[in-house]
Amino acid sequence: MTEQEVLDRIARARARRPRVREERITLAHGAGGKATQNLIEAIFLDAFDDPALAALEDSATVEVDGAHLALTTDSYVVSPLFFPGGCIGDLAVNGTINDLAVAGARPRFLAAGFILEEGFPVAGLTRIAGAMSTAARAAGVRLVTGDTKVVPRGHGDGCYITTTGVGRRDPTVRLGITTARPGDAVLVSGPIGEHGVTVMLARGDLEIDADLVSDTAPLHGLTAALLGSGATVRVMRDATRGGVATVLNELADASGVAVVLEEDTVPVRPAVRGAAELLGIDPLYIACEGRLVAVVDGADQERALAALWDHPLGRDAAVIGRVVADPPGLVLLRTGFGGTRVVDTLVGDPLPRIC
Repeated sequence: MTEQEVLDRIARARARRPRVREERITLAHGAGGKATQNLIEAIFLDAFDDPALAALEDSATVEVDGAHLALTTDSYVVSPLFFPGGCIGDLAVNGTINDLAVAGARPRFLAAGFILEEGFPVAGLTRIAGAMSTAARAAGVRLVTGDTKVVPRGHGDGCYITTTGVGRRDPTVRLGITTARPGDAVLVSGPIGEHGVTVMLARGDLEIDADLVSDTAPLHGLTAALLGSGATVRVMRDATRGGVATVLNELADASGVAVVLEEDTVPVRPAVRGAAELLGIDPLYIACEGRLVAVVDGADQERALAALWDHPLGRDAAVIGRVVADPPGLVLLRTGFGGTRVVDTLVGDPLPRIC
């Protein structure tokens, strides 16, 4: 994103003059949907007023003594703390790595802050720390500093983790949510919704049996392969809170384009689709923690797909739609029955506390 594009974005946000109409924070404000967006624009963008923040990318791009860096931070409040395929520990490491990776950066260092509730089992904390260590080593990332706080019993929920990541960016790589243009292809790196459904079922509130594990994984190897493929890559995002639908709505709004999805091409495993139907949730809105959404020049889609297919995390990658000119700011889905419907951004998240 150029400096002028950032300034234009700030001007548009101020022109809309968003306001938080609620008197108190609700769960919806942390769900990644419209309520979150409004909170960010009305409170944080107005208070901090920095171009690096106003870009609203997954990582901020900063320059320090000639070094081009990506910087990101994220907090994890997942419930339950342990779930099939992972836990809050490796989720925190992988999620922070992924925010750097989709900015075109090579993740290098992590910091971690722990908020623990009085009475939390030491064995549980040991298990979480071990999972973080294993995930960081596997990704070639060093966890170099951190902090620990303990709150009284009843004033927390066991364990919360905040992670901050720093990575080195190639300054020649130009990525940004404002860069999509008509004719581009929209890709996903694999089946969607597995993390959100897995965590929801792990809570045990629903009597649904499904052979599912979280898709949590570090994506920096996959993003490096895509960027090295020779394809013109315009946007990369990891589809966490709000899922693929929220990512594409943000893209359509920021780039002033429309996105048309083909329902039959969106990869969804049968177990996820079945659980989502029982829950009454569209898989497009369900969070992933190891899936990449990419927008590439339409002429390069085969090259991009080949690069994704060659990587273990991209073997089920697919083109799921196109960027078109009209109607700007909307995401549309062509259904398997031949109809078309709008895929809007939700106000909140139907599955809270999944990351």
